[in-house]
Amino acid sequence: MLTLRLPSMALSFTTALYSWRSRPGPSLLRIRPAFTSLRRPLSLFYNKIGVVAFCSSDSSSVPEESSKRGLLKPGLYIVGTPIGNLEDITLRALRVLRSAAVILSEDTRHSGKLLHHYNIETPLLSYHKFNESQREQAVLKRLKQGEIVALITDAGTPGISDPGMELAKLCVDENIPVIPIPGPSALVTALSASGLATDEFTFVGFLPKHAGSRRERLMVSANEMTTQIFYVPPHKLNQFLEETFLHFGDSRRCVIAREMTKMHEEFWRGTLGEAKEVYLTHQPKGEITLLIEGKTKSTVETPSECQLEDELRNLISSGHSLSTAVKLVAGGTSVSRKVIYSLALKKFGKQLGAEDDSN
Repeated sequence: MLTLRLPSMALSFTTALYSWRSRPGPSLLRIRPAFTSLRRPLSLFYNKIGVVAFCSSDSSSVPEESSKRGLLKPGLYIVGTPIGNLEDITLRALRVLRSAAVILSEDTRHSGKLLHHYNIETPLLSYHKFNESQREQAVLKRLKQGEIVALITDAGTPGISDPGMELAKLCVDENIPVIPIPGPSALVTALSASGLATDEFTFVGFLPKHAGSRRERLMVSANEMTTQIFYVPPHKLNQFLEETFLHFGDSRRCVIAREMTKMHEEFWRGTLGEAKEVYLTHQPKGEITLLIEGKTKSTVETPSECQLEDELRNLISSGHSLSTAVKLVAGGTSVSRKVIYSLALKKFGKQLGAEDDSN
């Protein structure tokens, strides 16, 4: 018995029943196969150099390796992994994880579940914020030796509020290829379904632990016109809402995205004031991505020079000093105090000087 193994199929046939036919021209080998197990009909043909080939009547039955894919080149592969639902992974990501010499993982126990689900046996090596500085040189050595190293985190895209940024920077400095394998990202997933503006946004991530630094960051975010995106631990949600309430106000719209892609996925939408009331006594579970709409652009029209002059004249006529009049006018308009002061000196400087001389 002769057994030929082809991709996704195996067949057996008896080679006893054949005969040579001698006549001018190329010799032909006639074979009457006795197929024992085959899902789809095959045809056989014999080419001029004496090689027996098999072709299926259904070309889709045997997946062919695309010439565009080729072999993976050595380097660091930044692989996005599911943020919840294990089905949210790309075919390319699975191929890289199977082909890598080692997979750097934030939590090997957590990542082991993903690899087990897809029958991937590539070894895992822990790589997290507490040991990344110790691992870097050993990883760089492997990369310089021409290995394929894949980097994943517990969920989402490595390097985005997760370990991986420093390693990617080191590889770039050492001219080692860094290849991104796109995949899920919590911030983009939440933004796409938020209902807030998506044309421009600011990703803040986790706020600083220091209260003063948090306050400064929130003051900046509160004055930006773009959608602001934060990562918030569930046990700090109440504190976050209290602090943002002080800087953003109670009427700013927000979206609280929780447990995205999982069974208990939830998108809560409302104002910061409403969110503060809803979650005052309720602490939700699961990772939270919180989005706040940008500051509304002012619709107040800039007053003309004549309007500013009239306001200044009325205030000065009422007995206010030049500096007080300038301050009052500047407080009620978007024009800077410096501009208003220059206008006041130009229009009323001589008048005020004459009044001072008469006194």
